[in-house]
Amino acid sequence: MDYFPLFCRLQGKRCLLVGGGDVAERKARLLIAAGADLYAGAQHFSPAFHQWAANGELTLIDGAFEAGWLEACWLVVAATNDDAVNQQVAAAAEARRIFCNLVDAPEQASAIMPSLIDRSPLMVAVSSGGRAPVLARLLREKIEAMLPQHLGQLASLAGTLRTRVKQRFASLAQRRYFWERFFTSDRLAQTLANGDSAKAAQLADLLFSAELPTQGEVTLVGAGPGDAGLLTLKGLQQIQQADVIVYDRLVSEAILNLVRRDAERIFVGKRAGHHCVPQAEINQLLLEQAQRGKRVVRLKGGDPFIFGRGGEELETLAQHQVPFSVVPGVTAASGCAAYSGIPLTHRDHAQSVRLVTGHLQQDNALEWQKLAAEQQTLVFYMGLAQAAHIQQQLIHHGMRTDMPVALVENGTSTQQRVVSGTLEQLSELAQQVESPSLIIIGSVVSLRDRLRWF
Repeated sequence: MDYFPLFCRLQGKRCLLVGGGDVAERKARLLIAAGADLYAGAQHFSPAFHQWAANGELTLIDGAFEAGWLEACWLVVAATNDDAVNQQVAAAAEARRIFCNLVDAPEQASAIMPSLIDRSPLMVAVSSGGRAPVLARLLREKIEAMLPQHLGQLASLAGTLRTRVKQRFASLAQRRYFWERFFTSDRLAQTLANGDSAKAAQLADLLFSAELPTQGEVTLVGAGPGDAGLLTLKGLQQIQQADVIVYDRLVSEAILNLVRRDAERIFVGKRAGHHCVPQAEINQLLLEQAQRGKRVVRLKGGDPFIFGRGGEELETLAQHQVPFSVVPGVTAASGCAAYSGIPLTHRDHAQSVRLVTGHLQQDNALEWQKLAAEQQTLVFYMGLAQAAHIQQQLIHHGMRTDMPVALVENGTSTQQRVVSGTLEQLSELAQQVESPSLIIIGSVVSLRDRLRWF
């Protein structure tokens, strides 16, 4: 993050704008709208500046820039058409520890002005860090079209109700439930859009009297194999509404960055050969958090019901009559194969797919004879440590030694790495990658060189 996003209250605070041309005009309008005690310094001013000065909206300083202009300033904007002058202003501001915005020189500025969507008191800012202002403007236009004008009225009404909400609802969870109902009420939004404030107040009263859920709930959410873009829309909605997030090692940092910032995060990560939290304790943790009235999201890499032990967790919740739901995710087999250019099925290569756990504690439960059959694709989850055994058993039961294989490390992430070869090389290939990795075996792997796009 190159710049820390921050909204500043400038009402009545002295700010300096150096420049009096067209670019400076745009900056002046923003600062005036923010209520700043604005001083504008330049040798020449456009007519707009003289009009603002006549209206008492700013004070003009005639002449070449002097460091003394910075006295008592909170913010400085250098907006002249002379780079040397702008640099002089920036240096003087830096020496006095005053934030300075430089027009057309974002890399040297200590502050930038983003593109704004104004639904006061609701404000949305879009910034490219000064690198692509046109892109920021285009995004602002898209967001502008998405946000109805009455949102400002809705935010203002919410501000008048905050004290009442705190008095009415004791817990943070109850307050959050109320506010979610408040901001998603179609009737309230339409009433405000129609300008009927009295009716809006009546609808708000109804929301205060409505029953709020007192029992917690658990939602199992599949986070996908790594790429945050593979998280489903419903999954995103759930993790942004959760009070508690229980997650494991396979959930990527990019996904965790989408979690509501005030949600409690509980790590129950499990690594091959090292179980940080036993499954029984995870089950109990979900139960206890829900029984406290919390909305809990159990965030799992891939899909909760494909080697994610989601069924075991739900059994515990069902036994205690705790409400639950499941949001499926893109499983690792599908995501890793797609990102590696390997179709799991293909008319000429594979008419079925088998997803197999590589733990192999109950090896006699695996039908190796059927796994070694032709015209199918095998995907082994968590099989890296057992790669030599998998290789041995498949060859022993008739699979040809030159069957193509691929191992996908950190699939779908920016660190994805794929190594490929043949079945007789599997144990050697497994030593070249690290967990988490997926093993794909089948003739479909031979298509990778033609179908991958990176």
